[in-house]
Amino acid sequence: MSSVRGDDAAYRPLIWRRNVRAWPDNVVHLWRRSLRFRTIAVTLVLSTLAILIAVTWTALAIQDDLFASRRDEVLLDAQRATIDAQTTLDSADTQGESSQIQSVWGGVRTTLYQQSSSDMIATFRIGEPSAAVDFSIGDFDTSIISEGLRQSVQADAGQQWWQSVALDASGTPGIVVGQQLIFPQVGAFEVYFAYDLAGASQTLGFVQATLWVVGVALVVLIGVIAWFVLRSVTTPIGEAALTSAKLASGDLAVRLPVRGEDELATLGQSFNAMADSIEKQIKELADLSLVQQRFVSDVSHELRTPLTTIRLAADMLNDRREEFDPATARAAELLSAQVERFEVLLGDLLEISRYDAGSVQLELEPTSLAQLAEDVIGQMEQVAEQHGSEVRVVAPGGYSPVDMDPRRVRRILRNLVGNAIEHGEGKPIVVTVDSNQNAVAVGVRDFGMGIREEHLEHVFDRFWRADPSRKRTLGGTGLGLAISLGDARLHGGDLTVWSRPGAGSHFVLTLPRHAAGLNGPSPIRLDPGEEGTLESFEHTQPIVTVRPAEHRPDAPEEGGVA
Repeated sequence: MSSVRGDDAAYRPLIWRRNVRAWPDNVVHLWRRSLRFRTIAVTLVLSTLAILIAVTWTALAIQDDLFASRRDEVLLDAQRATIDAQTTLDSADTQGESSQIQSVWGGVRTTLYQQSSSDMIATFRIGEPSAAVDFSIGDFDTSIISEGLRQSVQADAGQQWWQSVALDASGTPGIVVGQQLIFPQVGAFEVYFAYDLAGASQTLGFVQATLWVVGVALVVLIGVIAWFVLRSVTTPIGEAALTSAKLASGDLAVRLPVRGEDELATLGQSFNAMADSIEKQIKELADLSLVQQRFVSDVSHELRTPLTTIRLAADMLNDRREEFDPATARAAELLSAQVERFEVLLGDLLEISRYDAGSVQLELEPTSLAQLAEDVIGQMEQVAEQHGSEVRVVAPGGYSPVDMDPRRVRRILRNLVGNAIEHGEGKPIVVTVDSNQNAVAVGVRDFGMGIREEHLEHVFDRFWRADPSRKRTLGGTGLGLAISLGDARLHGGDLTVWSRPGAGSHFVLTLPRHAAGLNGPSPIRLDPGEEGTLESFEHTQPIVTVRPAEHRPDAPEEGGVA
């Protein structure tokens, strides 16, 4: 025997109720995501409504027609029996004798019973009693004859009257038909026929039940037909959607199966032709890109030897420029500067070609990001002073060593700080270093001109400049941010940017602590908010470095701002 624990028994109803509560959300989800479900639901609802109206109207029409037919039939039957009885009365010669009257009246009773199909007949004397007494045939409850019907019969001798009634306490449907019989020399009599309509009611019930069963069967049949029809249409559409997704994900060899010669087959052929064209063009572009990469790499390598010679010659001329006339000395100085810039550009091109070829390797070693940032800022302090900018450092975290390639991270920080100095317009620059359990991060915030929103997506593009007319003062090559983004992603991290025109920019480099990559938010918020406005820094003292107390041997027991 199996048993159910109390907690399981209480848990199962909870699951059932939870599933019931989830039905509306599941239906809404299906309605939004499934064309087949939506079309079948609409088809079933409209078909059900149409069939409901048709079945109801047909049932009512059959009911009215069946009742009218049965009513006309019983009226004709009652009229025929009454006419025969009246003929018997008209031909009788009673001579006023009571025995003759009773004999004739008995014959009338027999005629009414034999000539009509009703088993319930009753008569009532109109006026004074006579030898012809009232009689009732069958189980006729005369109380079902309404007073209004009796008054109508009594008032008009030549008119036939009828009324729908319930023949018994169980509600058996029926019709009571009444009219007058004139007995010469005796007087007028009311005669009533009661007809049972239970047979017609049963027929009507059978017809209505048949109609409803047929209606439900039609709804089910329409649903099944709609499902098969939609399946034949939506299945190719689903295959096309899945194939399109695979094609978009890079599977250029995927194609749609083509069946038949209908519109869907034409769609499949057109899609496959489009996929063939896209595959061909992408392969051509890939080949062209490979040629370009090889060209850049080969040219960069080939240029290094003559560039080294030119560099030596330019340095020699620059060292002896004091011996030349002013024009020649200036030319030698410019030559040395441009050769140096060309050398930097050549190095960046070589680095980019390595990224394109996928041949970049990290040289990891435990490194403190905060100390690395301080070193970079110290190296660029003189450049910042030349531009009138004050570099401030906030470092509440980031001191514990993390495996990274210090040369590449240093290059990222030099690019970010250099750009901040370049575009900071002489305003303070804030470098923030922080960490959490999953990552370390550094943010470089300037308060310069900023970048328009439509340009933000191009910040990390190669050779892109927001303002091509703006002169570079630090000799950038236009590849620094592209290389920085590549270095960040090579570490499994990310490099993001926030910027607003007139409010400056904020670049955040986030590096993971573990090889699994980033898992969670960055320790530094990308959007600086109100706390990152220039006014909030102008009301503070210049920040040199903020370090936790345990990392400063000369710090008091509680850390502070130095």
